[in-house]
Amino acid sequence: MANANVSLQIIPRGGDKDIYDLVDQGISVIRDSGVPYIVGPMETTMEGDYDELMEIVKKAQEAVVAAGSERVLTVIKVDYRPSGVTMEEKIKKYRQG
Repeated sequence: MANANVSLQIIPRGGDKDIYDLVDQGISVIRDSGVPYIVGPMETTMEGDYDELMEIVKKAQEAVVAAGSERVLTVIKVDYRPSGVTMEEKIKKYRQG
């Protein structure tokens, strides 16, 4: 079972590219990683092994820079529980009919 949820908001700074195109590069890294994730209007939340998720954060930042951002500001939130934690347990009651 996953032991962490990590939410990240990557804010590209500088460069002349559209901010959404840059953010999409970071989300692509998350998508390609294969971990469960949810894209929200202000941040993306992933579920999995803590160390793996933090490595994905690093790769997402690097992808945004490689796509043309001169700098990235990243806000990270972590919910870590050794016995396991899921996104579903947090949002289930809001997703039902």
